[in-house]
Amino acid sequence: MAATLRKAAINKFAGHSSRITELKEEIEVKKKQLQNLEDACDDIMLTDNDYLMIPHQISDVFISYSQEETQERLEEAKQNLQGETDALESRVKSIQRLLADLKVQLYANFGSNINFEAEES
Repeated sequence: MAATLRKAAINKFAGHSSRITELKEEIEVKKKQLQNLEDACDDIMLTDNDYLMIPHQISDVFISYSQEETQERLEEAKQNLQGETDALESRVKSIQRLLADLKVQLYANFGSNINFEAEES
């Protein structure tokens, strides 16, 4: 019975660790997308032509908007992306708290016979 509980705790720890890695990768992708949006906003602000129509991609289609409309849409996209990033970071912190609790339990059962640190190559 105790061996089954230990195995379940180890599996739970491994699953959560894997999920954190996936979430961190997703956060990095979203941060790059956010930087791209910020760069686009900066580039648009540098244009002097108020009558210039700027193509804006929506899914697979490009639609032209005025400079002001494009800036508004980019700002909205930045806010949405920042919200998604914040939610992912909150999820990572939540899982990290769970992992800390699991580590305490597993160290109590296995002592120094267990190693949770990933090997760096």
